[in-house]
Amino acid sequence: MGRVAVIDYGMGNLRSVSQAVMHAAQGLGGAAPEVIVTADPAAVRAAERVVLPGQGAMRDCMRELREAHDGELLAAVREAAASKPLMGVCVGMQMLLDHSEEQDTPGLGLIPGRVRRFRLDDALQADGSRHKVPQMGWNRVRQHPFRGGAVHPVWAGVPDEAWFYFVHSYHAAPDDAAHTAGSTEYGLRFTSAVARDNIFATQFHPEKSAAHGLALYRNFLSWRP
Repeated sequence: MGRVAVIDYGMGNLRSVSQAVMHAAQGLGGAAPEVIVTADPAAVRAAERVVLPGQGAMRDCMRELREAHDGELLAAVREAAASKPLMGVCVGMQMLLDHSEEQDTPGLGLIPGRVRRFRLDDALQADGSRHKVPQMGWNRVRQHPFRGGAVHPVWAGVPDEAWFYFVHSYHAAPDDAAHTAGSTEYGLRFTSAVARDNIFATQFHPEKSAAHGLALYRNFLSWRP
């Protein structure tokens, strides 16, 4: 199955993401791909598929990715997004969109839309308390139809409304509802997973989401867009 490159640009939750992807790969048995953590543009270009993690402020993530190897790592990520399976995680998902309200930051522009801050002052929880920002903890994800009315193949075997782990203050708002692969309720219903062609990405952390998160990584590793 070739090699999977987990992008190291200094801002991702690299250890837990790479360990989870490696664990998921082992579950594929003899077909398991090799998983590498790399900042080498040549290694990214040579990989069969790519994982783009992200953590912290989106402006910092974009700056570090843009400046790595004089822009060559960013170029390699763009090439991967155009030609091979790519999975974004947390801020790695937000970076795929056009723009973020967080410090007025341009994104990669791979999925049309914006990243917005939670504005939940008027949204109360069932017990009358206010929603805290950031959202931190477990929440359900509703799977959305992808092509031909079916859910995305990366959801295979994962129950609808399964629980996943979130930590974020901003959420994606794609321009086209067809790019929403999953949504979650937290004061409002927001997009918690996006998909387009060979790209799949989640706002939540699969690597912190127990068996369902590992299933997503395993499905990504065998996905043939």
